[in-house]
Amino acid sequence: MAVVRDGVHVESNVIASQTDLHARYGGVVPEQASRAHLRAILPTLAEALSDGHTDWADVDGIAVTHGPGLAGALLVGVNVAKGLAFALKKPLLGINHLEGHVYANWLETGPGDEEPTFPLVALIVSGGHSDLVLSDGHGRYRRLGRTRDDAAGEAFDKVARLLGLGFPGGPAIEREAAYGDPRAFKFPRARLEPDSWDFSFSGLKTAVRHQVQDLGVDPDHASPEERRERLPVADLAASFQAFRLPWSTSWRPRPPAPRSSSAQPAWRSAVASPPIARSCIPLKSARSCRCCAHRRVCAPTMRP
Repeated sequence: MAVVRDGVHVESNVIASQTDLHARYGGVVPEQASRAHLRAILPTLAEALSDGHTDWADVDGIAVTHGPGLAGALLVGVNVAKGLAFALKKPLLGINHLEGHVYANWLETGPGDEEPTFPLVALIVSGGHSDLVLSDGHGRYRRLGRTRDDAAGEAFDKVARLLGLGFPGGPAIEREAAYGDPRAFKFPRARLEPDSWDFSFSGLKTAVRHQVQDLGVDPDHASPEERRERLPVADLAASFQAFRLPWSTSWRPRPPAPRSSSAQPAWRSAVASPPIARSCIPLKSARSCRCCAHRRVCAPTMRP
């Protein structure tokens, strides 16, 4: 929950984390997520207003994510936003979840933040979504590619479970990978059609599962303690993380054809949001691409 001024200045940002709740189940349970949203939404709203030194008289409009996502959790947010907009006679703005991730790159959270310039390519990598989108202006998008099976975040969570690391998987794998050898195990990187910008993670996830089994650990029934004790967890995590992304700097499919002769043939910058692990996206710390002149920008990671 955030208070944002002039569309870009973050006055407050409050997160009601459900990590501990879902960690008990090894992943997000939709019904539990919805109930937790219901319990947390009003206290979180009050805290965001307080932290932003704002009251309702200062608010010009209310924005709410309406999808895609878990229907029950979205329903909680949409109904609260609709009730507030009706009671306060404020405009209500329905926001696409994935579009919101892209526009996080326009938020100013510190001095020297750069504003993305068009045309640009946006890489959306989250728990449930992995998309590559070309945009030549505000509100204008063309999907270049997407995952054909699992999302990247889902692959991280499932591999973390195989290694006995718990939930959420991205940070846990990253921590272990820092102590491992990324060349210890060779996992596949999906290669689809030569001109495709799509990507796939199911084969990589399955390869880790087979490797766990080959190392003598039952991938279905072993306890987390047994997995951590008997598996070379750090090497497996580092090897998985090294091969997790098919869009590395060496992966260069043919660029998409412009829609018309007047369309600009190349993009000026690439934006990525949100990082599922700090080192998950190679462009996290890079300001320019290694293989071309494209400027790279990453959405701010806003955490409590």
